[in-house]
Amino acid sequence: MNMPDIAALGTSTIVVFAALIALSILAATVFFFKIIQFARMGVGRHRVADDVLNDWLGGRADQALARASERKTVLTRILQAVIICLRARPNEPAYAEELGRQVALTELTAMTGRMRVLETVVQAAPMLGLLGTVIGMISAFGTLSTSVGGVADPAQLAGGIWTALTTTAAGLAIALATYFAAIWLEGRIENERQTIEPLISAAIHGRVDIPGKG
Repeated sequence: MNMPDIAALGTSTIVVFAALIALSILAATVFFFKIIQFARMGVGRHRVADDVLNDWLGGRADQALARASERKTVLTRILQAVIICLRARPNEPAYAEELGRQVALTELTAMTGRMRVLETVVQAAPMLGLLGTVIGMISAFGTLSTSVGGVADPAQLAGGIWTALTTTAAGLAIALATYFAAIWLEGRIENERQTIEPLISAAIHGRVDIPGKG
């Protein structure tokens, strides 16, 4: 079966295809923006923070603060705030902990920004595809109902059904690709979130030695 010419498609179907293309471009743009943003923020780069923490707990406060002040990663920016506070107010660990959490919240807010756009694309793309399918099926069977004697050209009818199903396939493909992209980004955010709390606690109270490990 030959693919139907784009000029032969109904206006509504063309609008649906255009909306799906726009959604895919939007999702791709946000995805690549988040990758660049994470790279600039230093998301996932934990080794530098470990070095800063080792210096701090090892009594090398000046060296730890110098490394943290480079502010290359999410975790080092949090450590910088905690270390500065602990040096200025050594008897107020609760204040240092609260300040560290505030900086962490700012970092997490930046990391989660625009993630709702991807969630919206995941939900909207299949619905748009289904809308295109319904419109295409209405058009195909409308052609059948207006044909002379109730007999329609099978090729024309099949072309309309093919077009209708294509919109659903496109919508599902866009939704699936965006879903896996969002899951990957959310995994990186969650990994950072899970690391922040132990990091702040270790900087203030020290690391907990687990027997049998080391």
